[in-house]
Amino acid sequence: MEFGPNPEDQAFRTEARSWLRTHLAPDTGRRDWERTLGAAGWIGLGWPEDGYGNRRATLTQQVVWAEEYARSGAPPRSGHIGENLLAPTLIAHGTPEQKSRFLPPVARGDELWCQGYSEPGAGSDLAGVRTAAVRDTPGTYRVTGQKIWTSLAHQADWCFVLARTDPAARRHHGLTFLLVPMDQPGRIEVRPIRQLTGTSEFNEVFFDGATARAEHVVGGEGAGWRVAMSLLGFERGVSTLAQQIGFARELGEILRTAVATGVADDPVVRDRLVAQWAELRAMRWNALRTLGGTADAGAPSVAKLLWGRWHQRLGELAMLVRGAAGAAGPADWTPQSPYELDADQHLFLFGRADTVYGGSDEIQRTIIAERVLGLPKEPRGPAT
Repeated sequence: MEFGPNPEDQAFRTEARSWLRTHLAPDTGRRDWERTLGAAGWIGLGWPEDGYGNRRATLTQQVVWAEEYARSGAPPRSGHIGENLLAPTLIAHGTPEQKSRFLPPVARGDELWCQGYSEPGAGSDLAGVRTAAVRDTPGTYRVTGQKIWTSLAHQADWCFVLARTDPAARRHHGLTFLLVPMDQPGRIEVRPIRQLTGTSEFNEVFFDGATARAEHVVGGEGAGWRVAMSLLGFERGVSTLAQQIGFARELGEILRTAVATGVADDPVVRDRLVAQWAELRAMRWNALRTLGGTADAGAPSVAKLLWGRWHQRLGELAMLVRGAAGAAGPADWTPQSPYELDADQHLFLFGRADTVYGGSDEIQRTIIAERVLGLPKEPRGPAT
């Protein structure tokens, strides 16, 4: 992929940077911010279709927007699951009616989504999901089960749920991809997962006969595995480059701390800082190669393996640079009050999950071995 100076892309970068500088406000709520983005057409740049209130942008312009957004210090997106995961999936597998119903509210920032994939005992093993969807009437399903590690479930209006519609089927057979409204008191319960700090970043979601309409099945009943795998492919796209901008910011902060405290004079620390920088540059060019369409089917798995381990090592480096101070909590903490981790602490502790969520390293290596290298599948025990 050629990614050099281009007059059109430079003009786009200038527009994006100027718009972000003008519209960013520290007191804007995250939901209001989504609507501000939507009103200006910034949601859905990467969709291959327009007409939903979104702008169209080239691939390099999508990269430019992602980079400028990350550099601007804008808040984390509440709508990214709808924009970057659900929308491409509907465009690929949805009916015209589903697209016209769900894409415009996503593009306006009016409806937020969460992802109902992982379950207790079936985190990275999506084929092991047990949440059941049973036909209640010809036009509805009843969904019963539990999902876990569900980001934004407490804010979301809708959840796309991978559920088992054929109880006799095993593994990836008999699964269906359903769009489920979250506003169902008594049938859907969202419980924040409380962390040791007293705060929570994820949720459990309990479905107790929640209603889903048959017209909101994506790809057809029993095609859930195919649709779910397609969605996971969309998960590793242009947003990877924006993620790397965030990584570069974290590395820069660690470097500044190392210089300010004199830790950078240690040759071992200095070597590790240089290695992290060089590996981040290599990940960027690998991501650009992937976006250019020249990579093989295992490229998303390779990218996940690269950045997961890299980010873990960055957290370890942050603790090494901070020393004992990195283990200290806030000075005003009391046992009765929750507290937020500082940036380095969050990087280190949350980074332990980088090789698990979004498909564990073991899952990624299995994909590369079986689907790219053509190696024989590992023997599996009997289904339970």
